[in-house]
Amino acid sequence: MNVMGGVEASSMSADPVASTVMDNDYTPSFARAYDGQYAKDRDPSGDRTFYLELARRTGGPILEVGCGTGRVLLPIAEEGFECVGLDASESMLEVARSKDLPADLRFLQGDARSFDLAPQRFALIFSAFRAFQHLYTVDDQLAFLGRARDHLVPGGLLAFDVFDPNLEYIAKGGLAEHLDIEWTEGDLSMKRYTKVTHNHRTQVLHAFFRVEAWRESRKVSEDTNDIHLRWFYRYELEHLLARAGYDVVERYGDFDGTPIEEGNELIFVARP
Repeated sequence: MNVMGGVEASSMSADPVASTVMDNDYTPSFARAYDGQYAKDRDPSGDRTFYLELARRTGGPILEVGCGTGRVLLPIAEEGFECVGLDASESMLEVARSKDLPADLRFLQGDARSFDLAPQRFALIFSAFRAFQHLYTVDDQLAFLGRARDHLVPGGLLAFDVFDPNLEYIAKGGLAEHLDIEWTEGDLSMKRYTKVTHNHRTQVLHAFFRVEAWRESRKVSEDTNDIHLRWFYRYELEHLLARAGYDVVERYGDFDGTPIEEGNELIFVARP
């Protein structure tokens, strides 16, 4: 059984700034392996608990833009909140829809810059796990912030997180391919190898993933996927939010409330 499928090419162009925002840059087989990877690589960060607590504060309905497989949104919906998940990747949404979903959770394919769910409005709109970093240009970023603002109820909140760029690491220009995650899927041992390069002109990193599936001592499949992420600096984000008509009400450096100057994340909660 080949659970990872064959080697598939990325849909991203060589220049991510020229490509479609939040494009479908996840292959079907990578999407199927997504939850296994990030159960180890992201769940320990506490991001799911952070956004769940925001949902409890604001109440519903709730919209996640860039929801992927529903890793963050599903636990919120399971508490009874009315939720909508929006994503550009049909591969990721297929995985999300295959799960045991609460009645008040629906997934939609759409573009972060131009979605229109009127007349529905939301008490909380969030974009978890660096989905905002798939917005490569200022026009794209402002378009999303504007769409979110127009879909919030009075007093509603927008929240998102990106990584806090490590300048020493970025200055080195990248990272050679290395094994960074191992996990299991049934009787398969999974290994993800990652290579990273940085474009200092566009502030966009390119991450190339190669995922191998092993049964005992035999490799049974290999899949590749690459994504691009635009990195941001704190005051750049604050300027973007102000320009889009938001007031920042909370900012953190980690999901446990670490001050923004001391953490590895840039987490913003804002209100129009």
